[in-house]
Amino acid sequence: MNPSTPSRSAPTSWEAKSNQLIKLNRMRTRSIFHYATPNIFHVIFAFAIILFGGVARADTHKLPETIKSSDTSRNVAMTKKKIGIVLFNEFETLDVFGPVEMWGDLPDYQVFMVSQNGGLVKSAQGVETNATYSFDNAPQFDILMVPGGMGARREVNNSALLEFLRRQDKKTEWTTSVCTGSAILAKAGVLKGRRATSNKLAYEFATSQDRSVLWQGSARWVVDGKYVTSSGVSAGTDMALGLVEIIYNRQVAEKIAHETEYIWNDNAATDLFSVGKSD
Repeated sequence: MNPSTPSRSAPTSWEAKSNQLIKLNRMRTRSIFHYATPNIFHVIFAFAIILFGGVARADTHKLPETIKSSDTSRNVAMTKKKIGIVLFNEFETLDVFGPVEMWGDLPDYQVFMVSQNGGLVKSAQGVETNATYSFDNAPQFDILMVPGGMGARREVNNSALLEFLRRQDKKTEWTTSVCTGSAILAKAGVLKGRRATSNKLAYEFATSQDRSVLWQGSARWVVDGKYVTSSGVSAGTDMALGLVEIIYNRQVAEKIAHETEYIWNDNAATDLFSVGKSD
């Protein structure tokens, strides 16, 4: 031993054991890293493929699904049946919008406004409503509704309107009216031999349009075949729910009434405004 080198005492048994444990742990660590490292990289690599590959696949699938959903919505819209509501100057506002409220969210129907020339039409209360269609470009409607109002007294002599109603009525599933709209239908000749009703305050005017109609002086609304006519103004809302019950069921009609917080006068024969006579 070099005299200049300081002497070291022999390690104790405790130090020897400690050094052995340290060496052993180092060897284990190297061994674990040696064997586990490839597996860790494999796991990370596989995870990356799943993550990013999965996102790519999901994105690839989303676009067709989105298109498919859009196409489905478009097809559903195209296959919905059409409700056509006739407008004319000085129509009664509630005659139109009472039924619109009841029919507007039906899953199988879309509501459209139609007038002689299309465009804006002013009600008796001064409300302007846009008619999507004119008589010339209107599609065939499945349900046709004719309102009343002060303008009805003029429209019973409108040959273009009467011809439009006759043409539509040939293929409608339901032809309906509110208030003196039945007077216009009667003048068009589509109610002959049918039971019908009208606004009791304008009952004589309505019945004079066609005496062959079986006019009901005591009825909230009347159903005869595909023809559904109601009494005045608010009665149209009751009639609209009555038609919902026929087309769907009672539960659907009551659900609509509940959601609109409307007290449905659901008995068509109960008429507080009865004139007490029927043909």
